[in-house]
Amino acid sequence: MWHILAVVSLTAVAFCDQTKPPEPSKKDLKEAKSDCAKGLKLQHSKHLDEALQEFNNAVELVPQNLQYLTTREMLRQQLVFQRMESGNARLRDGQQVEALANFRNALDLDPQNTYAQQRLRDVSGPDDKTELTQVLANSGELHVKPDAVHSDFHYRGDARDLITQIGKAYGITPVFDDSMVSRPVRYDITDVDFYTAMQAASAVTKSFWTPLAEKQMLLAADTPENHRNFDRMVLRTFYIPGLSNAKDATDIANLLRSIFDIRFIMTQAQSGTIVVRAPQQTLDAATTFLLSLDHTKPQVMLDIKVYEISHTFMRKMGLNLPNTFQMFNIPVGALAALGGQNIQDLINQLISNGGINQANSTAISTLLQQLQNQQNSIFSQPVVTFGNGLTLMGLSLGSLSAQLSTNESWVRTLEHAYLRTSQGDDATFRIGSRYPILNATFAPIFNTSAISKVLQNGSFAAPFPSINYEDIGLNLKAKPIVSGNSDVTLTLEMQFRTLVGQSFNGIPVISNREYKGTTQLKEGESTVIVGAVSRTDSRSLTGFPGLSAVPGLNKLVTSNNKEEDDDELMMVVTPYVLNDNNHDEAAQIWIKK
Repeated sequence: MWHILAVVSLTAVAFCDQTKPPEPSKKDLKEAKSDCAKGLKLQHSKHLDEALQEFNNAVELVPQNLQYLTTREMLRQQLVFQRMESGNARLRDGQQVEALANFRNALDLDPQNTYAQQRLRDVSGPDDKTELTQVLANSGELHVKPDAVHSDFHYRGDARDLITQIGKAYGITPVFDDSMVSRPVRYDITDVDFYTAMQAASAVTKSFWTPLAEKQMLLAADTPENHRNFDRMVLRTFYIPGLSNAKDATDIANLLRSIFDIRFIMTQAQSGTIVVRAPQQTLDAATTFLLSLDHTKPQVMLDIKVYEISHTFMRKMGLNLPNTFQMFNIPVGALAALGGQNIQDLINQLISNGGINQANSTAISTLLQQLQNQQNSIFSQPVVTFGNGLTLMGLSLGSLSAQLSTNESWVRTLEHAYLRTSQGDDATFRIGSRYPILNATFAPIFNTSAISKVLQNGSFAAPFPSINYEDIGLNLKAKPIVSGNSDVTLTLEMQFRTLVGQSFNGIPVISNREYKGTTQLKEGESTVIVGAVSRTDSRSLTGFPGLSAVPGLNKLVTSNNKEEDDDELMMVVTPYVLNDNNHDEAAQIWIKK
């Protein structure tokens, strides 16, 4: 395919060339033929770079020879293809530097090759071209361009209105300074141009004028201070990168007013431009200052890692001895009947002996239901009896159980985030959830379902709640400041809020821990800004009084429960400075100009 494209492109170039090149000499034809022959031999022996150089020499001697052009372009595309294949292979093997060299070599051979351009960007990354402060417009010394007409003026009235009428007659818009005082004047003049009219008007109104633009002029009182501030003004527009908000623009304008005593400054934060009007020398000094000042805020990348480890350990071991007993009186016959007999057999025996009337089926059903529920019966537990008289007593012994169990769990959580921010700007990082808290409910007065039912008007409406959401978890706010040696000063504010499991009047209690501080780091240096450890250890002992206090024996005849909860939180922050530009070079270029 690239062979066909090379031939078509060369053919198109040949047809589009309208100028006829000069005829080559016999010597040039001979040298070109010799160079082409050398190139073919080098190409056959796989020395493609040397062959391309010979074909270039042949084309330079005889540029109208299509055979030389076609052969050179085919060989050049073959070299580009080889460079690209070699670069892709090196990139797959992890040899990034060698791959970058191959892609650049291919782009040198064919600068318009978009695939080579894309692969070069993939390996080297996008070009980080730093924007510098630059002068967008420089008007030099301003001059007005009035309409070339002559006018007559016969005026009695206010001085400002007179200047306005004169400006309107010649297409000039006046702008009045605060020092321009309104006073009654009388002005009569005929057949004059703009400059003559303004000269006479300045003498009458005791003012002077200076250009602001081609169709705009500034009027001020005729005082030495105003002449020093407004005479021979130059208008210059600066583009300042990083000027993204009105606060930064105002700070720069105030800086220029304080240092150079410039009054006319107009900021446009949206477009990142500042328009300054001042005398020529003052404006040149301000220009040098702005170009040497680094307005672009350094960009800082904060690598934040949050480690959270939760450990829970529970252990239960020992004997559960019965510590409650129940004593009761039982008939001897009932005990003998229950000994080893089935409940249904006992009921059948009572019916056959006449102890239960079989006709009363309800009583029999009730008895069956009570007797068959043996798990709730006192006879379902171990029983000892005592007494040989008219009564027989029973004593339930309860149940004896042993337990031996261990439960341990680990939860490890890692939050890894990158925050990019500018110098002096806050970067906020939040981990957690928003917990809803009901703070009020709203409903119409006497609006209940019972009242609505009595009134039969269907006015009942369920009360609707008012909920406030609270941030639960970790909140981090960081503000970086970059120094001249790329050290980063971090102002940190950390807030850790959790639910403590308690409530006050139905409102949950939130535990709050805060940290504020400042740390200074070198670029790429990590620091631990949060290291919180929460540990809970609980133990319980259940058994007989006295036996539970005997060492060694309390492990066997009592129940021991142990629970340990460990929570650890650690936050690691690593700053990286992405760009820290210096505008000294731009300032030197402007000074030389």
